[in-house]
Amino acid sequence: MWIDLRSDTVTQPTEVMRQAMARAEVGDDVYGDDPTVNRLELLASEILGKEAALFVPSGTFGNQLAIMTHTQRGDEILLGEECHILMHEVGGAAVLSGVQTRSFPTNMGRVDINKLEKMIRGLDIHFPNTGLICMENAHSSGTAVPVENMKAVYNLAKSKEIPVHIDGARIFNAAVSLEVDVKEIAACGDSVNVCLSKGLCAPVGSILVGSYDFILKARKNRKLMGGGLRQAGILAAAGIIALTEMASRLGEDHKNARYLADRLEEIESCHVNRDRLDINMVFFTLSESVISESALITGLNSEKIRVNGQEDGEYRFVTNYGVSIEDIDQLVQTMKNIIVNYSHDR
Repeated sequence: MWIDLRSDTVTQPTEVMRQAMARAEVGDDVYGDDPTVNRLELLASEILGKEAALFVPSGTFGNQLAIMTHTQRGDEILLGEECHILMHEVGGAAVLSGVQTRSFPTNMGRVDINKLEKMIRGLDIHFPNTGLICMENAHSSGTAVPVENMKAVYNLAKSKEIPVHIDGARIFNAAVSLEVDVKEIAACGDSVNVCLSKGLCAPVGSILVGSYDFILKARKNRKLMGGGLRQAGILAAAGIIALTEMASRLGEDHKNARYLADRLEEIESCHVNRDRLDINMVFFTLSESVISESALITGLNSEKIRVNGQEDGEYRFVTNYGVSIEDIDQLVQTMKNIIVNYSHDR
């Protein structure tokens, strides 16, 4: 068995999920008659406190669908400088929706309201319209953004009649970290994208929630984007269990991440970014003088441990349903062994 710390997207469906998928009652969801999809969408809207929901193939799809549904071509959307939509969604907003992206500065996901307000466009023939503001919680940096900060952004947007979309791929992680009901975070946006396959073990899919009118329009845009699925109840069955059973256990992943952070600091020159340890992600640096990136990854892979390489000089290890305390102990001991062998070989 491999130990996989690349992301919480690597989680495997549970046995209960697999049984539910095998037994799922299905129909044609494009016609709206897949009963299992309908149950998932109703459940998600209730949990997140929104009027309606729509099952979509992926988190990137959900975010891009929200942008397309909220905006008109030529609009400008405002979003955090390090957010997933800007950094890791292949420029989809420009390609799919024809909008211009403009980033505002953030501090570990937190927004400076005064700086954001200055970026909202006025009425001028030279300016694009500010069509949407996007937030992210939990944030890609590994932090949970306080609800008070999100409320401040939402109130500003409402005063300017600008819609707000929340990339809530890991919104349940944020809720656990902040010790709030997930509805409190979702209330800070007009639409929210929630991934079912990040940490919640569903094999495929995300949920986009919002008002009845927004979801009605999004349903048509989903079809336009090629996301109209047919007997999708087989996938939705796993999504139902993700929401009802797996979201409540995310605190275990957070606890394991803190344990991993403690163990990593036993390694020479390993510096953990503890101010970004709110959820299930551990960001750290490890000096190339101790071990090279290629040697570390190759060595871990040879011991059936999967990790990603550095991004912007940092490693990111992500705890998840498939990673136990024993796995973490094995990981750290393996890293120590690799480093010792590396120093001897030089």
